[in-house]
Amino acid sequence: MKKLTTTLFAAALTLAPASLLAAPAAGTATEKKEDKKADLEITVTCNDQMQFDKKEIEVPAGKVVKLTLKNVGQVPKVAMGHNFVILNKGTNLSAWAMKAMVAKPTDFIPTEEADKKAILAHTKLLGPGEEDSIIFTIKEAGDYEFLCSFPGHFALMKGKITAK
Repeated sequence: MKKLTTTLFAAALTLAPASLLAAPAAGTATEKKEDKKADLEITVTCNDQMQFDKKEIEVPAGKVVKLTLKNVGQVPKVAMGHNFVILNKGTNLSAWAMKAMVAKPTDFIPTEEADKKAILAHTKLLGPGEEDSIIFTIKEAGDYEFLCSFPGHFALMKGKITAK
Protein backbone atom coordinates (compact mmCIF):
# COMPACT_ATOMS: atom_id res chain seq x y z
CA MET A 1 0.00 0.00 0.00
CA LYS A 2 2.87 2.37 0.85
CA LYS A 3 4.50 1.71 -2.54
CA LEU A 4 1.20 2.40 -4.34
CA THR A 5 0.73 5.68 -2.45
CA THR A 6 4.30 6.76 -3.28
CA THR A 7 3.80 5.86 -6.95
CA LEU A 8 0.52 7.80 -7.12
CA PHE A 9 2.11 10.84 -5.47
CA ALA A 10 5.04 10.77 -7.90
CA ALA A 11 2.65 10.48 -10.86
CA ALA A 12 0.59 13.43 -9.58
CA LEU A 13 3.70 15.59 -9.31
CA THR A 14 4.79 14.63 -12.81
CA LEU A 15 1.39 15.45 -14.30
CA ALA A 16 0.70 18.60 -12.24
CA PRO A 17 0.77 21.93 -14.06
CA ALA A 18 3.85 24.01 -13.30
CA SER A 19 1.66 26.72 -11.76
CA LEU A 20 0.67 24.34 -8.96
CA LEU A 21 4.30 23.64 -8.15
CA ALA A 22 5.44 27.27 -8.16
CA ALA A 23 6.39 28.99 -4.92
CA PRO A 24 3.44 30.69 -3.20
CA ALA A 25 3.03 34.44 -3.43
CA ALA A 26 4.47 36.53 -0.63
CA GLY A 27 2.23 36.60 2.46
CA THR A 28 0.45 33.34 1.59
CA ALA A 29 0.20 30.86 4.45
CA THR A 30 1.73 27.56 3.41
CA GLU A 31 2.35 25.76 6.69
CA LYS A 32 -0.07 24.35 9.21
CA LYS A 33 -0.12 26.20 12.48
CA GLU A 34 1.80 24.35 15.17
CA ASP A 35 -0.12 23.45 18.30
CA LYS A 36 0.82 25.70 21.17
CA LYS A 37 3.28 24.17 23.59
CA ALA A 38 1.67 23.59 26.96
CA ASP A 39 3.03 25.38 30.01
CA LEU A 40 1.37 22.74 32.20
CA GLU A 41 0.28 19.15 31.49
CA ILE A 42 -2.33 17.39 33.61
CA THR A 43 -3.62 13.83 33.42
CA VAL A 44 -7.03 12.91 34.83
CA THR A 45 -8.34 9.35 34.95
CA CYS A 46 -11.96 8.22 35.09
CA ASN A 47 -13.40 4.81 35.93
CA ASP A 48 -16.44 2.54 36.08
CA GLN A 49 -17.34 3.87 39.54
CA MET A 50 -18.16 7.23 37.91
CA GLN A 51 -15.21 9.05 39.44
CA PHE A 52 -12.47 11.36 38.29
CA ASP A 53 -9.23 10.87 40.21
CA LYS A 54 -9.08 14.66 40.72
CA LYS A 55 -11.85 16.84 42.12
CA GLU A 56 -9.78 20.02 42.30
CA ILE A 57 -7.17 21.26 39.85
CA GLU A 58 -5.13 24.46 40.06
CA VAL A 59 -3.74 26.15 36.94
CA PRO A 60 -1.99 29.45 36.34
CA ALA A 61 -4.24 32.03 34.66
CA GLY A 62 -3.09 32.96 31.17
CA LYS A 63 -0.96 29.85 30.66
CA VAL A 64 -1.52 27.09 28.08
CA VAL A 65 -2.74 23.87 29.71
CA LYS A 66 -2.86 20.41 28.17
CA LEU A 67 -5.27 18.10 29.96
CA THR A 68 -5.40 14.40 29.07
CA LEU A 69 -8.37 12.30 30.13
CA LYS A 70 -7.84 8.54 30.38
CA ASN A 71 -10.75 6.12 30.81
CA VAL A 72 -9.31 3.27 32.91
CA GLY A 73 -12.67 1.48 33.18
CA GLN A 74 -13.85 -1.73 31.52
CA VAL A 75 -17.57 -1.12 30.90
CA PRO A 76 -18.46 -0.36 27.23
CA LYS A 77 -18.87 3.28 26.18
CA VAL A 78 -22.59 2.86 25.46
CA ALA A 79 -23.19 2.26 29.18
CA MET A 80 -20.25 4.04 30.83
CA GLY A 81 -18.80 6.64 28.47
CA HIS A 82 -16.90 9.56 29.99
CA ASN A 83 -15.77 12.99 28.90
CA PHE A 84 -14.31 16.05 30.59
CA VAL A 85 -16.18 19.31 30.05
CA ILE A 86 -14.91 22.60 31.49
CA LEU A 87 -17.61 25.24 31.83
CA ASN A 88 -17.04 28.98 31.75
CA LYS A 89 -17.36 30.94 34.97
CA GLY A 90 -20.93 31.63 35.99
CA THR A 91 -22.47 28.68 34.10
CA ASN A 92 -25.14 26.80 36.05
CA LEU A 93 -23.64 23.28 36.07
CA SER A 94 -26.89 21.44 36.89
CA ALA A 95 -28.97 23.25 34.25
CA TRP A 96 -26.26 22.75 31.61
CA ALA A 97 -25.87 19.05 32.52
CA MET A 98 -29.63 18.48 32.20
CA LYS A 99 -29.48 19.77 28.61
CA ALA A 100 -26.42 17.61 27.94
CA MET A 101 -28.22 14.44 29.07
CA VAL A 102 -30.52 14.55 26.04
CA ALA A 103 -27.82 15.42 23.49
CA LYS A 104 -27.01 11.82 22.56
CA PRO A 105 -26.44 12.52 18.82
CA THR A 106 -23.58 14.88 19.73
CA ASP A 107 -22.08 12.68 22.47
CA PHE A 108 -23.90 14.62 25.19
CA ILE A 109 -22.61 18.07 24.25
CA PRO A 110 -25.59 20.41 23.73
CA THR A 111 -25.70 22.19 20.37
CA GLU A 112 -27.71 25.32 21.16
CA GLU A 113 -25.52 28.40 20.81
CA ALA A 114 -25.83 29.53 24.45
CA ASP A 115 -24.92 26.04 25.68
CA LYS A 116 -21.91 25.82 23.35
CA LYS A 117 -20.72 29.24 24.55
CA ALA A 118 -20.84 27.95 28.14
CA ILE A 119 -18.05 25.46 27.32
CA LEU A 120 -14.44 26.50 27.80
CA ALA A 121 -13.13 23.14 26.49
CA HIS A 122 -14.13 19.48 26.34
CA THR A 123 -12.73 16.08 25.41
CA LYS A 124 -14.51 13.60 23.21
CA LEU A 125 -16.61 10.86 24.79
CA LEU A 126 -14.32 7.96 25.74
CA GLY A 127 -14.82 4.23 26.04
CA PRO A 128 -12.66 1.83 28.08
CA GLY A 129 -8.93 2.19 27.50
CA GLU A 130 -9.33 5.38 25.43
CA GLU A 131 -7.81 8.80 26.06
CA ASP A 132 -8.15 12.29 24.64
CA SER A 133 -6.34 15.58 25.23
CA ILE A 134 -7.52 19.16 25.16
CA ILE A 135 -5.43 22.32 25.10
CA PHE A 136 -6.88 25.45 26.65
CA THR A 137 -6.03 28.71 28.38
CA ILE A 138 -8.01 30.22 31.23
CA LYS A 139 -7.39 33.93 30.90
CA GLU A 140 -9.29 35.18 33.94
CA ALA A 141 -8.54 34.04 37.50
CA GLY A 142 -11.36 32.28 39.30
CA ASP A 143 -13.17 28.98 39.69
CA TYR A 144 -14.36 26.96 36.69
CA GLU A 145 -16.47 23.85 37.13
CA PHE A 146 -15.87 20.63 35.21
CA LEU A 147 -18.03 17.55 34.75
CA CYS A 148 -18.70 14.40 32.76
CA SER A 149 -21.79 15.09 30.66
CA PHE A 150 -22.79 11.42 30.10
CA PRO A 151 -26.37 11.02 31.44
CA GLY A 152 -26.46 11.01 35.23
CA HIS A 153 -22.68 11.12 35.72
CA PHE A 154 -22.40 14.77 36.72
CA ALA A 155 -23.82 14.00 40.18
CA LEU A 156 -20.52 12.26 41.05
CA MET A 157 -18.17 13.27 38.23
CA LYS A 158 -17.59 16.95 38.79
CA GLY A 159 -15.02 19.24 40.26
CA LYS A 160 -13.38 22.63 40.11
CA ILE A 161 -10.46 24.16 38.26
CA THR A 162 -9.04 27.20 40.01
CA ALA A 163 -7.06 29.63 37.87
CA LYS A 164 -4.71 31.88 39.85
